[in-house]
Amino acid sequence: MAMTDDPVVAGAKDTVPVCSVCGSHLVMCDAWAIWNRATGLWELGPTFDATFCDQCSVETDLVWLSVTEWRTRRIRALNDDLRHGKAGPNDRLVVTAGVVENGKDFAAEVLQLVASFSAFSPDNDPNGEHDFGIIEVDGQTMYFKIDYYTPDLQGGSEDPADPVCTTRVLTILLASEY
Repeated sequence: MAMTDDPVVAGAKDTVPVCSVCGSHLVMCDAWAIWNRATGLWELGPTFDATFCDQCSVETDLVWLSVTEWRTRRIRALNDDLRHGKAGPNDRLVVTAGVVENGKDFAAEVLQLVASFSAFSPDNDPNGEHDFGIIEVDGQTMYFKIDYYTPDLQGGSEDPADPVCTTRVLTILLASEY
């Protein structure tokens, strides 16, 4: 493998490398480590052209995103996971009394429609985070909304892109309950 300064392994300041296959930020690059006698630590040396994704377990090319674009994509992916039933360790689902009063079959249909919702647009999703939607069930207008809190639910999350310090709360309600 040859050492390289190619943009494939060297991004610009304020960028984040992601896997070109799955979009994960959990990527690695082959590199040498150099022992620093003065500090007693290994330091990163030259990088090489081989990159690997720890998420999808493939050798991959890197795509470089601005930090802002990476954060938006990360938040969107975490929100989509919650809507699809793959909640993170802190995440919560809240269904209002109006939804529950319509029965289990109604609630199950609502959950399925929230999970499959894909009609996001700049009008209903201006930040690109997939955190709000409107659906119709049995002639009733429903809303779903994802909010970001601290793990103790005492305030807003400082970093919704980080699931460790964020509790996502997906609330599903009848529009009439708003």
